[in-house]
Amino acid sequence: MTQSRRMLVLRAVVEDYIRSQEPVGSTSLTKQHDLGVSSATIRNDMAALEDEGYLIQPHTSAGRVPTEKGYRYFVDRLATVMPLSEAQRRGINSFLEGSVSLKDALQRAARLLSEITGQVAIVASPSLAKATMRHVEMVPVAMNTLLAVVITDTGRVAQHGLVVPSMPSADDINHLSSTVNEQCSGLSLAKAGEKVRSIAETAGFEEVKAVAKALADAFESMALDERANELYMSGASHLAHSRSLADLAPLFDALEEQVVLMKLMSNLSEETNASGVGVAIGSESHTPGLLHASVVSSGYGRKAASRDSNLDDDSTTSPSDNEPVAFVGSIGPTHMDYAATMAAVRAVARYLSAFISESGTDAS
Repeated sequence: MTQSRRMLVLRAVVEDYIRSQEPVGSTSLTKQHDLGVSSATIRNDMAALEDEGYLIQPHTSAGRVPTEKGYRYFVDRLATVMPLSEAQRRGINSFLEGSVSLKDALQRAARLLSEITGQVAIVASPSLAKATMRHVEMVPVAMNTLLAVVITDTGRVAQHGLVVPSMPSADDINHLSSTVNEQCSGLSLAKAGEKVRSIAETAGFEEVKAVAKALADAFESMALDERANELYMSGASHLAHSRSLADLAPLFDALEEQVVLMKLMSNLSEETNASGVGVAIGSESHTPGLLHASVVSSGYGRKAASRDSNLDDDSTTSPSDNEPVAFVGSIGPTHMDYAATMAAVRAVARYLSAFISESGTDAS
């Protein structure tokens, strides 16, 4: 018995179980797949796969179902992510192209991904820690307070109050703003803070030195903000159709733990396979409420993305151009259609990458 044939049998069992959600027997495999061997041989292969921990037999007379180890082997051996159909690509484009803001785009993306997969979709807005500065405006709002409005390359707008001993003239504030925008655009917020401190010590900026230092403090504070601003979730109602009642309570509890979800999906989006998608199956999530679920996640916000690029394009980019600023993901049962879910998550992530890339360009 060859290992390669045995693994073809495993793949067939996983595919059939995903489709039917019923234990798979050797007779069924013989009819549904051209494996080139008898039902008895397939039965022996399935027994060996059970001994190796890839399959389990829920009842003595029943067929087999995949274990976490079986699903993991299947996912890891997916040669390529299944391409979306032309209709699906058009649907994504037409649905998301109507977005009027970053928040609107992220909300639409969550709803769309949920509809495509029939599962829970989660989309995080970009964290400031991974953003670069595009533009800043400083507006006096009180006798000794200015409001700094910072626009990042991801399209996020952050506001920060700057308290100063005395208010400089409008011309001095405008001069400082122009200099900061000229010298800090494209820098990370941490680097922008360093640059603004340097500007504060430059001749000609004595009158706005306190403002510059307060702005530098604001940049550095935002640079430490690792949290996503918000999580946009859609499709929780789908869970009732795919989970037993006993599984629902811990799963809903897990969905309420947003900090845990952000850490899990963010880590997955940074530890992806060759297709740019990360998958955690059951206990791999290290989250009790997700023991009977799988999580698929991909990062978005890659600077090399283009709205005109094919959503299924497998071309690679350099790591510096391929760093995600947030994630998009799907949560469903362990018997989910992994190939289709991975394709949908990747496609939506690529569209969001292009959207915020264009938003950042427009902001600058």
